[in-house]
Amino acid sequence: MRKIVLSLIVLAISMTAFAGKKRSQPNIIILFADDISARELPIYGSSKWSAPIKSGAKGIDTSDPKFRAKTPNLDKLANEGCYVKTAWASTICGPSRAMMMTGRYAHLHKWWHNKDKGKSPEGKSGWRLHDSSPHTIAHVAKAGGYSTYWAGKTQMSDVRKFGFDEGCFTPGEGSYNRAIPTTDFRLESRKVDGKKKIYNADNNKIADSYVQSGWYWYPHVQLMNHPDETEELVWWPTTKNHKAAKDTFGLNTYGPDVELEFVFDYMERKVKEDKPFFVYHTSHLGHDAWDFFNHEEANKWPGTPVIKWDGKKYTRTKPNITGDNGVYDTHGTVTEQGIHTHINYLDFQVWQYMNKLKSLGIEDNTIFIFCADNGTSGYGKSSVVAQKGTHVPMIIYAPVLNMTKQGEVDIVVNLSDVLPTIADVVGVEIPESYEINGESLIPYLTTKEAGFRDWIYSYHKDRTLARGDLVMKDGNGIWYDVSKSPKNLISFPKITDWSQVSEAHRVQRDEIKAIIPQYDKYAAEHDAPKGGYGKVDPLKKE
Repeated sequence: MRKIVLSLIVLAISMTAFAGKKRSQPNIIILFADDISARELPIYGSSKWSAPIKSGAKGIDTSDPKFRAKTPNLDKLANEGCYVKTAWASTICGPSRAMMMTGRYAHLHKWWHNKDKGKSPEGKSGWRLHDSSPHTIAHVAKAGGYSTYWAGKTQMSDVRKFGFDEGCFTPGEGSYNRAIPTTDFRLESRKVDGKKKIYNADNNKIADSYVQSGWYWYPHVQLMNHPDETEELVWWPTTKNHKAAKDTFGLNTYGPDVELEFVFDYMERKVKEDKPFFVYHTSHLGHDAWDFFNHEEANKWPGTPVIKWDGKKYTRTKPNITGDNGVYDTHGTVTEQGIHTHINYLDFQVWQYMNKLKSLGIEDNTIFIFCADNGTSGYGKSSVVAQKGTHVPMIIYAPVLNMTKQGEVDIVVNLSDVLPTIADVVGVEIPESYEINGESLIPYLTTKEAGFRDWIYSYHKDRTLARGDLVMKDGNGIWYDVSKSPKNLISFPKITDWSQVSEAHRVQRDEIKAIIPQYDKYAAEHDAPKGGYGKVDPLKKE
């Protein structure tokens, strides 16, 4: 009945919000940040956030305002649009990105954890996401007549299989533990005396970190289907078509800047073609990394280019970095380390996005969503305690929708809700035979409807987490009273005596208990079913 009512509401919306005025289909941009808890954004009002991790530092939480991010532009979008009080991801990146990409939970796509993926129907390890869930977020947009672009982090198998027309990846396919001609900013695994050790390829010294290709400074960049290229995947800027970039590419090249430059180039081309676009920008900002410039320090979040906000606009100091072989001087053009500097730079990029939309004349015809994939590293990432690992920011700015909601919205939302929301926007019908676990936000955002969904769900291997507006069960099986929010957004009172809470709390507990078995298939259905899911009905344009 609820789905029937929602369908009728969506139909009404299509006759009002998208009718009357002759508008082209709204463009869609998702800026999907990495490892950032909701508490790190000032708009969420937390009394605690993450401090930089340095040698000898004690603890990871701080209330020191100098380590609090400054986000004037994200704040503006949140207040003029809306921001979700309780948005949940999975506890770690791979399963979260699978949820975003597919609109489904792990009982279907089988990505239970980064290193725990169900076997394919043939018994091979790691069922490929595009095989388990062929209707990806890009396929949905394309079915609606959209051009699609993917920029940034991937963490998927073959990026060419997910339905995106073009892409700019940092790092690109095949760079893991492998020398790429563009840069030696790479940590690689080498076998020495029969034992594996991690080495910094830049100076050939042992590194106390994990295998990684550089994605911040002097990054590994790969383009997919760029119109200037004849091959599907090329390393940038080593090709003949990017000679000018090759002359300037080096220590001062910052990966997040490169991503945005290619995104903007793509947007310009699509506006000229008068074609609606969908941008899926999966930024690395927020994720820890090896600091190639200050590797002697215990830096968790390498610094960004220096930026300054004067109340109206940002100015960016041009990086001036010199040196080689592990010895560098940044000449004051790189910030201190810390997740707050990453979030500040995300705010700078949001400011750039808004300016670009204005200059292209499409600000009022673009939907912009900002969110993250899981909690902050060292605080929430991979944690099943309360909602430490799952609680992420979500901001929705969409003048084109004529939204009826503004500022903080006290609802529970799941990353799986993004795909069906986009399906509504682009006018694509997902077949009933194809299970989607999210719900479209469009009816809630564009009507006077007070509530959205009753519960949200998450997972971490064999652990399940779920909550409504009154109670929450974490991955350790502990129940909490979430009817009120603590100042640090996490210290909810535990429920040890159910007779001490309201009848409504107990009713919601029982509802959540009944819901969880539908998705808690880790033990019984860890791997793909033999033969897969069979024939999949196609997406249809409404």
